[in-house]
Amino acid sequence: MQLEDVQRVAVLGAGNMGHGIAEVAALAGYDVSLRDINDELVQNGYDQIEWSLGKLAEKDRIGDDEADAALDRVDAFVDLEDALDGADVVVEVVPEKMAIKKDVYDEVVEHAPDEAVFVTNTSSLSITELSEVTDRPERFCGMHFFNPPVRMDLVEVISGKHTSDETLDLIEGLAESMGKTPVRVRKDSPGFIVNRILVPLMNEAAWIVESGDATMEAVDSTTKFGMGLPMGSFELADQVGIDVGYHVLEYMYEVLGDAYRPCPLLGEKVEAEDLGKKTGTGFYDYEDGDGAQIPSDAVDDDVRRRLLAVMANETAGLIGNDVADADDVDEAVKLGAGFPDGPAKLADEEGLDALVETLDALAEETSEARYEATDYLREAADSGGFRGDGSGDGDADSGPAFEVLNVDVDADSRVGHIEIDRPHRMNTISGEVLDELADAVDLLDGDDDVRAILLSGAGDRAFSAGADVQSMAAGGADPIHAVELSRQGQQTFGKFEESDKPVVAAIDGYCLGGGMELATAADIRIASERSELGQPELDLGLLPGWGGTQRLARVVGEGRAKEIILTADRYDAGTMAEYDFVNEVVPDDELDERARELAGQLAGGPPIAQKYTKRAIHAGRTDNEAGLEVEAMGFGHVMNTDDLMEGVTAFMGDGEPEFEGK
Repeated sequence: MQLEDVQRVAVLGAGNMGHGIAEVAALAGYDVSLRDINDELVQNGYDQIEWSLGKLAEKDRIGDDEADAALDRVDAFVDLEDALDGADVVVEVVPEKMAIKKDVYDEVVEHAPDEAVFVTNTSSLSITELSEVTDRPERFCGMHFFNPPVRMDLVEVISGKHTSDETLDLIEGLAESMGKTPVRVRKDSPGFIVNRILVPLMNEAAWIVESGDATMEAVDSTTKFGMGLPMGSFELADQVGIDVGYHVLEYMYEVLGDAYRPCPLLGEKVEAEDLGKKTGTGFYDYEDGDGAQIPSDAVDDDVRRRLLAVMANETAGLIGNDVADADDVDEAVKLGAGFPDGPAKLADEEGLDALVETLDALAEETSEARYEATDYLREAADSGGFRGDGSGDGDADSGPAFEVLNVDVDADSRVGHIEIDRPHRMNTISGEVLDELADAVDLLDGDDDVRAILLSGAGDRAFSAGADVQSMAAGGADPIHAVELSRQGQQTFGKFEESDKPVVAAIDGYCLGGGMELATAADIRIASERSELGQPELDLGLLPGWGGTQRLARVVGEGRAKEIILTADRYDAGTMAEYDFVNEVVPDDELDERARELAGQLAGGPPIAQKYTKRAIHAGRTDNEAGLEVEAMGFGHVMNTDDLMEGVTAFMGDGEPEFEGK
């Protein structure tokens, strides 16, 4: 079966995950059969889809017509035979119990079309074992969505022992057609990628507290502020449900052995039914208390090193057993768990040698199996890191940061391209990203072959959704740190503004907060029709801190700047064009081509004249006389250039000039 042959998707299970997957499929244009075991359950699922589509339309994420059309594609069923009629792909989303899932497939094989492909949305159970109760194990794989499916980008596509490559290719294509990012899990291994990292990390956090080595507050402070992860370990357990992680851990323990023995602290919470937010109480109190109040100043370096070591060991297990490579592990965990950086990269930066030493010391002290370093971790430490590039020795000076981290830089046909490459984080900007942007613009400014700079964000969801608040929270609430961070952003964005080369910002999707401040530093801004721009800082009790209060007023005038900043509203691209912030608005699918065309046009201009033009405009902002003086000096300078002669000759001969910057 080819992707173009898929017309109808049957979703078995209308709970939170099931109705979410059905909605994603319907939005992608597929006919959907939503099925559950009784009328009430399936109707609740259908109602949730209708409510969610309405919310998306209300927030202008989709049009009203698109919402209505998606809902019209969803049919609700209780009868399994009717639900499976005409299904090309069957997505099973029943409770995470092997026996229940096997019972479902016993019935499914009786009624499913012969050519239908089966996929299970499981977070940890064996794909191979499930496939072997069907009549088509080669056309059976895992398709693990993350909650909520409508918002989360990642889909783990998991191979069973018998799964054909054609099936994996089909389901990866299906995920992409739904607007998701598939990451292939090459082997059927408990926890797959994301849960194989997160669940042992949660278990180790619990063991640290159980053993009295640190408090829960210190562990969560370390996880959130010392490691820069989205949540504290115990906070995350409460968020997803302590029982969910515990049951995955039990399965790992059963299949993989003593290294995954659940900490009694977790079992006690499950037994008491204190499961986190959903029950009102977990590790934190969500009913009578304020929930997770995590101190930012309780970071414990020993705890950080211990958690990193366990995470590195799990990463090594995945890579060494050919479940996934380092890049796929990092991408999956960033997309599925919201990590600012992947576990392989975090471990390499810490230094694998040091993490192996940490594990060896813990193994000697405790004799616990979970601290036995894998053979592959030792091999990777010896070879300089998970990627074998020397990054695993903890040397921060191993190479230019922007080459391998968050910002991609290239040059082609005299146009230098800087792209913020964090689509999993909506291209948000952290202190590290600011450093890389500064390095990137310095690199291109120093390259005489580059004549114009194009600035963009990876993916089609965001140019940049603003500051990476989670990453910056690692610095705590220290006012001095905040002042330095503001100055860092001002200086970095100032490099784009002060570049002697024309800078074009290609804005696609969200351009908010710090992202809009970055775009403001460009010379020309071109935006797709779907773009959404604004300075929402005041809604957070903040103010634009990376030059926005100054540059925006110069671009759109003080009155408009005050309106944009003080209301904290979001504006469509057309409105921002009317406000003279956006120079040109183009259809979504034409942005890349038009932006490159414009940057190429500017790259063909006279570099010396462009340089002095920008300098004169900037000098005249605060001092008209100074601006006129720079203009006069620049005018005199270009009179003695080869470019002037080239331009005049081409003009007289009705040709195209070939400016060389001489």
